[in-house]
Amino acid sequence: MSSSSGGGFFKGCRALMAASKKAKSSAAKTTTTTPKPKQPPPRRSSSSPVNRKSSEPRKPTGIQKVSPISPALHHFLGVPEVTRTDAVKKIWDYIRLHNLQNPTNKKEIYCDDKLKTIFEGKDKVGFLEIGGLLSSHFVKTS
Repeated sequence: MSSSSGGGFFKGCRALMAASKKAKSSAAKTTTTTPKPKQPPPRRSSSSPVNRKSSEPRKPTGIQKVSPISPALHHFLGVPEVTRTDAVKKIWDYIRLHNLQNPTNKKEIYCDDKLKTIFEGKDKVGFLEIGGLLSSHFVKTS
């Protein structure tokens, strides 16, 4: 229990620490080569498929595809075929022109007689409902 032995408790710790330093240096010597990371395969861009010539314009699909519409929507818009995005834009133009948006709750739209014909006779619709209510007016074609 005397401390005159030259730091007996810490002497053992130094020996352990010295051994671990040696182990680290020998481990560093054995792993001299580092593996190279794998490179992902090159991606094909979706804008230029392999089978298509670059000069050909792409056919619109989905909401950009021109589709025939129901007679009610045809009467409202005045055209027999339209894209879904154009139909929504024209309806919003009509709503803004006739000030049909609720001033306190901008998410609500008041339907006048003309809008009721395409929105299933509802007095009010939410702006998120417009797409769902219009989907029944687009005729499915294959």
